[in-house]
Amino acid sequence: MSTHDERLFAGYGGRMLVSLAVAWATLQFGRFLLSPLLPAIIDDLGITKVAAGVALGAFQGIYALTQFPSGRLSDRFTRASLIVPGLGTLAVGFLVLSVTVSYPLFLLAAVVVGVGKGLFAVPSRALLSDLFVARRGRALGLYSAGTDVGGILASAVGVLVTGGAAAWLPQAVTTGALDWRAPFAPVAVLLALIGVVYVVWNRDAYELGRTEIGLVATVRRLATTRAQREALVAFALFYFVIGAWVNFLPTYLTESKGFSESLAAGLFAVVFLVGIWAKPLAGAVSDRVPRRPVAVVTLLFAGGALVVVEAVGGLLPVVAAIAVFAVGYKAQFPIADAILLDAAPDENVGGDLGAARALFLGVGALGPVYLGVVATAVSYRVAFAGLVACLLASAGLLARGALRG
Repeated sequence: MSTHDERLFAGYGGRMLVSLAVAWATLQFGRFLLSPLLPAIIDDLGITKVAAGVALGAFQGIYALTQFPSGRLSDRFTRASLIVPGLGTLAVGFLVLSVTVSYPLFLLAAVVVGVGKGLFAVPSRALLSDLFVARRGRALGLYSAGTDVGGILASAVGVLVTGGAAAWLPQAVTTGALDWRAPFAPVAVLLALIGVVYVVWNRDAYELGRTEIGLVATVRRLATTRAQREALVAFALFYFVIGAWVNFLPTYLTESKGFSESLAAGLFAVVFLVGIWAKPLAGAVSDRVPRRPVAVVTLLFAGGALVVVEAVGGLLPVVAAIAVFAVGYKAQFPIADAILLDAAPDENVGGDLGAARALFLGVGALGPVYLGVVATAVSYRVAFAGLVACLLASAGLLARGALRG
């Protein structure tokens, strides 16, 4: 496909990008709703934090495990053959959440949503890679910005549902607490509607059958060159840092900076506000200049900002440092995907990306464990020092690959 045909908001490629980006934003909205609503869920279902953590861990684990097989199957058959079932499964999962009255049902819903997200995530990115070559980074940046759109909407709805908006919304709006289940049914309906639109616009056939997954061959191919191996390690370290940061930022701000819970939740939204423009911008820049140097510079920005977050006090300096950190870390997502997709052979785009993302997400799941243990046993400062070291190591590995290649 020529650059002339790679229209981001028109033509077949543009329609696919819009439908996939809106679907990603919608499912991320539903996923991020779980964070602000978790206290209400725990109280309503009468479960412990450990039980809630098991459910969320099951979601993350299933999501990671389905990355490779969904990508590989989309290579063997068609992208649509995985994307449509993924959207359908997501709609079912969020519908189950909207009627959950017990912990087993909540656990089931979390697992179903994890399967649906895993079926959708890699094939949708692989389809964009098929449709966009010269503008691949830009397309992936617009797509991944859906995470931030979903995060902002989830923060706002979470405040409304939990009654936190009572101080600044009219009493007529906030009178009567909303049930925590209420937002999930609209998410399910919207995902189903997006699925219908995608089916109408889609030109691919629908095909499934028996095939060899070929995990060993995929892993060998991903680790063929030293630069590829270093890139995998670099981005695994990055996901480790983000796994720790995203899960503990509000807690860190309340415990270490003395901010109120509502203020900490508001500051958490800063990273999503930054991500909306940082991801498309980083993707566009990486289309014009080599991707690895862009990744190195933004990782160094993130590492420096993380040092400042720990060192400063006061609201404005902390907000500024969080914003700069968000610029550095949000930029990595479209760049990492594009680097992996650039190197993948056409017949294994989905499988290669899925295997790599399974590694990244698996390592990332260890991040919150690390931060929780170290911050409790020693201090947040020591824990953050380890995260900064990971970011610097990641930047160093990517820089060495850029200089070598």
